[in-house]
Amino acid sequence: MTEVYKIDKDRLYVSVFEGSKEDGLDKDKDSFDIWSSLVASDRIIDGNKKDNFWEMGDVGPCGPCSEIHIDIRSDEERKKIDGSTLVNADHPHVIEVWNLVFMQFNRKSNGSLEPLPQTHVDTGMGFERLCMVLQGVQSNYDTDIFQPLILKIAKSCNQKYGESKNNDIAMRVIADHLRTIAFSIADGQLPSNTGAGYVIRRILRRAVRYGFTFLDLKSPFIYALVSELIANMGEQFPELKSQQALIEKVIKEEEFSFLNTLEKGIVRLDNLSIAEDKIISGAVAFELYDTYGFPIDLTQLIASEKGWTVDVDGFTSELEDQKNRSRKATAIETADWEELTPNSDECFIGYDHTKSIVLITRYRKVKTKGKESYQLVFNQTPFYPEGGGQVGDTGCIESDGEKTYILDTKKENNLILHFVDKLPSKPAASFVAEVNTQKRSNSANNHTSTHLLHETLREVLGEHVEQKGSLVNADYLRFDFSHFSKVKDEEITLIEKKVNAKIRQNLSLNEFRSIPLDSAKEMGAMALFGEKYGQTVRAIQFGSSIELCGGIHVCHTGQIGLFKISSESAVASGVRRIEAITADKAIQFYEKELAITKQLRLALKNNDLLKSVNQLSDENSKLNKQIAKMSAAKAGDMKDELLKKIQSLGNVDLIAEQVDLDAKSIKNLAFELTKKQENLVLVLAANNDGKVTVTVAISEALASSNDLHAGKMVGVLAKEINGGGGGQAFYASAGGKDASGISNALKKAVEFINEN
Repeated sequence: MTEVYKIDKDRLYVSVFEGSKEDGLDKDKDSFDIWSSLVASDRIIDGNKKDNFWEMGDVGPCGPCSEIHIDIRSDEERKKIDGSTLVNADHPHVIEVWNLVFMQFNRKSNGSLEPLPQTHVDTGMGFERLCMVLQGVQSNYDTDIFQPLILKIAKSCNQKYGESKNNDIAMRVIADHLRTIAFSIADGQLPSNTGAGYVIRRILRRAVRYGFTFLDLKSPFIYALVSELIANMGEQFPELKSQQALIEKVIKEEEFSFLNTLEKGIVRLDNLSIAEDKIISGAVAFELYDTYGFPIDLTQLIASEKGWTVDVDGFTSELEDQKNRSRKATAIETADWEELTPNSDECFIGYDHTKSIVLITRYRKVKTKGKESYQLVFNQTPFYPEGGGQVGDTGCIESDGEKTYILDTKKENNLILHFVDKLPSKPAASFVAEVNTQKRSNSANNHTSTHLLHETLREVLGEHVEQKGSLVNADYLRFDFSHFSKVKDEEITLIEKKVNAKIRQNLSLNEFRSIPLDSAKEMGAMALFGEKYGQTVRAIQFGSSIELCGGIHVCHTGQIGLFKISSESAVASGVRRIEAITADKAIQFYEKELAITKQLRLALKNNDLLKSVNQLSDENSKLNKQIAKMSAAKAGDMKDELLKKIQSLGNVDLIAEQVDLDAKSIKNLAFELTKKQENLVLVLAANNDGKVTVTVAISEALASSNDLHAGKMVGVLAKEINGGGGGQAFYASAGGKDASGISNALKKAVEFINEN
């Protein structure tokens, strides 16, 4: 930092851990002594546990840390206040740029610390902060990393950066979030409603909200910034370039979807019935947040424009209740490991064995939602841990006639964990471990099929196809891939045909274990989405298909027997999903289809099914036309009868009646009557085979000049039939389940008009 980057030594400080009485830890003298040989003692700052002791959570690896800080204030400011007093004080211009964490301890569940058997230094530097220092600016966002993006955002909203605090913050948020989103999508993580995908979706929506609220950007705009990001960072990160079309399409689709949700939320606000105090309740504010993605500040902004206020305390209470429910639902209590064989090697032998003699090297108790279970670790295991899209093995371990069933197998921190409901009575005994081979065989069929499918998709659809996720279990396979349109029926047929041809070739498994990553790439091996690879990898080859993969596969593709695609659908913009079945499941599918076909032939008394179905379709179409004519005639006859039943309520003519018509006829009748009668409010209820509906139509002149709103009105009436609905100011409809409430709904119509 001082010799290569030429940073002024007088601006640098270092911090060391001062120790902790609570944990019985002395000052980090090693760090202090090393720094003392490099910098003046007045440059070394003692840091407390909060600032200079790193922990990943309540339990797990942790240790003291030492940091490098830099003071980038002006010389005038530095003369007034000594920079050493501002270290770790959250000053925006006295900042940490480099951190060294000494991974030295393991924090146990009771809060005590134990030394780690292996220690290391985890070091990291803040790239943007270093750029800020070297470029002589006071903010990360003023560096050449962010400025091109920010200036493009400013141009897109016809604003100038640096003139408005709120606008500047919005531009910074959008620029920062765009980077996160784009890199995540390029790395294979798509927005979704669960897990990491939900985090990405929330980040993207936050960026949209800032543009919507502060920059008046009411249509998709973030996707158009991707090209600028790639212009700045694409050379260093080529995955951005290769995935540009996908990144733009996914972001644009998400923006459209969320802006539509925002619009619905605004309609919800517009339709609110606010009491005299003009306060939006905390419950409604939370509904807008939870259902429509409205942050509380956006609700407050819209409310203020209407002269309303928001019960922020009530909103905060609702939000905290939800968080507590979520914490309670996902709370997991994990006890410390009980070690039976300390420092034992633990290895996976499942590629070659499905049965072996094992020892439990360690175990721990886990409590989830009040239910206790255990996790076991063996010295060697034939059980495959969940990974690469493939679910974990199940099976059992047995000792002296006592069986303990393995319910799942996962990997955590390089340990293979075996999940069991109960602990064996003699954990220190020797066990026979046996995998459920039928389940594993079915999973292997499906896993190998994903490799054959991946190769075939690229052959049929094009080289742009890349895997974006997969699930492999004993029942079916799921494969997500990049493609910008629905896979056509003829393409599905060709894909199935090609995969089944490869299965019939009975291709042998060629397995390359523990080979250098570069060698695997030279072989043409494709990497799988979501997997992180070390310097040595495992490659799987079936014919011309070569992929990096750690999963379980068949020895010969002939074992799969049959491959059948069961569905093809969209997952996200630019990403499609294929689900398929193999082996016995595929055979069962065809057997079921043949049985249905046989029953249809018997029912139709004709071997030519297509001809019979076409005849039935033609007959049905003719009957529907006849019914439509009869309904239209019935509605026409009813029009004059309804006009005779007008009730005059001030300047409003009301018709509120139950009719025996279908939904289409009611709609046509409603539009005819509201056009004919200027000040008409029409309320028609119907009960068609238990399906109860209420329709409200208001003549255009009345809807625009009065406070009457069909959508609001139908919402009130729908409660009487135990239903719900909505619509526009002049036309709305609702459905319900309670036909006995129709008469009350019609009475409510009169009350609604009198009140409004």
